[in-house]
Amino acid sequence: MRISHVPLRLTTGAFILNSGLAKRGLDAESAAGMQGMATAVVPKVGNMPPEQFGKLLSTGEMALGAALLLPIVSPLKAGLALTAFSSGLLQMYRKTPGMTEADGIRPTQAGTGIAKDVWMLGAGLALVLDALIDDTKGAAKSTKKSLKKQAKAAKKALPVG
Repeated sequence: MRISHVPLRLTTGAFILNSGLAKRGLDAESAAGMQGMATAVVPKVGNMPPEQFGKLLSTGEMALGAALLLPIVSPLKAGLALTAFSSGLLQMYRKTPGMTEADGIRPTQAGTGIAKDVWMLGAGLALVLDALIDDTKGAAKSTKKSLKKQAKAAKKALPVG
């Protein structure tokens, strides 16, 4: 993990972990409200009992928060998970009536609380792109090293003459 990943992973990981911890004892009414908004993006969650949805949401947020905070989780995996999570939140924001202005993008006063989660999408994408660039650089470096070895071996194999 790069040192530049630490601020992204600490801020998003702590935020999401705290959110999941706060939802551990979610009452049925609150869970049903969140479930109703989530159903706009993933209709099948509407089939589960609200208490089960609340526990699933809490557990998922705690797992994602922990993954971001643990340096043993690769930046690519952490970034992909954060990107998927924040994309789901932003889809929920766009599909929930009253969250956006008439243009479907700018938030209403009620939508600002969810629309602000766009920063998590940016953090997730930054981690993914950084990991992909590092992998590409690593592959290029490895290929260059391998080609040098092959050239050296070929040079030795040529008869002197």
